[in-house]
Amino acid sequence: MFIADAQVHVWAPNTPERPWRAGPVKPHREVALTPESLLREMDAAGVHRAVLVPPSWDADRNDLVLEAARRHPDRFAVMGRLNADAPGARDSIATWRRQPGMLGLRCSFNRAQWAPALTEGRVDWLWEEAEKAGVPIMLMVTHAMMPIIDSIAGRYPRLKLSICHLALDSSKRDEEAFRDLDRLLAIAGRPNVTVKASAMPAYTSDGYPYRRLHPYLRRVYDAFGPKRMFWGTDFSRLKCSYRQAVTMFTEEIPWFTAKDKEWIMGRGLCEWLGWKPPQA
Repeated sequence: MFIADAQVHVWAPNTPERPWRAGPVKPHREVALTPESLLREMDAAGVHRAVLVPPSWDADRNDLVLEAARRHPDRFAVMGRLNADAPGARDSIATWRRQPGMLGLRCSFNRAQWAPALTEGRVDWLWEEAEKAGVPIMLMVTHAMMPIIDSIAGRYPRLKLSICHLALDSSKRDEEAFRDLDRLLAIAGRPNVTVKASAMPAYTSDGYPYRRLHPYLRRVYDAFGPKRMFWGTDFSRLKCSYRQAVTMFTEEIPWFTAKDKEWIMGRGLCEWLGWKPPQA
């Protein structure tokens, strides 16, 4: 089965030449997860491709992930970060995907310091520009923000949006984490909205195979369908092995058909991104 991971962070060590962003967000691991070490993990787990996202502590730099995609174009592609306040940010969207390896944007609004950009409309220009340029956007948002996302999706019906980690709060687990899942499911009627069922083991106190997650994943599957539900790991913050992050979907969820798994585990993601699968 062709498998593509919807999100993995890789980064370089914190050095004076390349310092991390100052602030409360800390790396998932003490030792940096490099592209080379990720490739070894992917090979061992049977994962063919991964979408690389620069982590928030690495500021808004895309250089490391773009270089990884340049060296390994069949394995890596990038959803890059954008400093929306930087000079020329708006003009950069028209040519964003011309950067080799760059397929779209990853925008984070889930923390208090980032939320006003979305809730106060400071980045409203981005949706129109991304729609015109055909730039997909992955969004790190909260369940409370779903009415805003619904409005954006409605105003820009050709804008491709994907909700990271089902919009779950990383500080919560189990029933508490999924309490407001209905807010996400309510926007499933927007055909231009997809979801990333990524980092799922991080949202439960259950152990492998994480059956406590199954009722919630079933509701997501029923609402969005297999073609708009993308598997992913956010591997750097998981306690399980990469292989277990794969098999919890491919072997342990009984209602996924073989065709469902083809879409969920990679085909849907790659078609959405315009990242041609090997067999296509």
